[in-house]
Amino acid sequence: MGRPCLARWDRAWCAVRVTGPRQGRFPVRFGTAEVVRDLDRANGWLLSVDGVAQSYVDVDDPTHLEFDYVRRIADVLDCWGEAGAAVDALHLGGGACTVARYLSVTRPGSRQVVIDADGGMVALVRDQFGVDAIPGVTVHVGDGRAGATDREDLSADVVVVDAFERGMVSAGLFSVEATRELSRVLRADGVYLANLSDGPGLPFASRAVATLSAVFGNVLLLAEPAVLRGRRYGNIVLAASAVDLPTDHIAARAANAAFPARCVTAAELRALVGPARPLTDAEPITPPVPPKDPFAT
Repeated sequence: MGRPCLARWDRAWCAVRVTGPRQGRFPVRFGTAEVVRDLDRANGWLLSVDGVAQSYVDVDDPTHLEFDYVRRIADVLDCWGEAGAAVDALHLGGGACTVARYLSVTRPGSRQVVIDADGGMVALVRDQFGVDAIPGVTVHVGDGRAGATDREDLSADVVVVDAFERGMVSAGLFSVEATRELSRVLRADGVYLANLSDGPGLPFASRAVATLSAVFGNVLLLAEPAVLRGRRYGNIVLAASAVDLPTDHIAARAANAAFPARCVTAAELRALVGPARPLTDAEPITPPVPPKDPFAT
């Protein structure tokens, strides 16, 4: 889920002729996808499913990141590791591969695998957004957790979990068992990143943080202050690693963003989580259900 400025999406696009992506509605596994052109950018496109924004892609400029949560993921990736160095990345959930596109440009030579459970969505983005032409990126249709199990130990520098079904986070990817499997795939200094959404009280995010804390030595949370205060439902980015993360640099970038976000770590994060228990496969994991207007304050 993203936070586009909905007033920008002019429905009078019928008379616009473009090459590459084409506007329209398309059936996919988890609903009906819609591709809409951004009239403010020459080749910017919004991809949504059943009215919920999934991806934004600027075909001409993969470094343009429209959604705030994607910028927060990019903040972590830009501050972590050696600037510009190629990485091996595993993405569970793909959409239009916005983050994979970004990494392919900012860290040229990277090798990336994207696994998405929605075969219809994969076919759509292959046809319209040319994801198979992104340098170093391979896209597969399949279950993300099973795909992670098939990966070799210590085979990835970066893992990104950004998988939603019908507007709700794929909660099974957040259990402690799934998280341990992903930590097995990560190299010793690798970074785990996840996007989820939650509402007042952060009931799911708190348990996700508790889960990551049980597996990794270092965890941080990035979100807009209104989301942290429970004033509205919104996106939350989690980052984790077995080694120290460049928290100060990440926090500075988030604080200076167009829509400033807070970086919560250490004691403050423990206070936020409180007595929350890790998520496990042994109990049903219910993802947060977005309200009808998820961005209302």
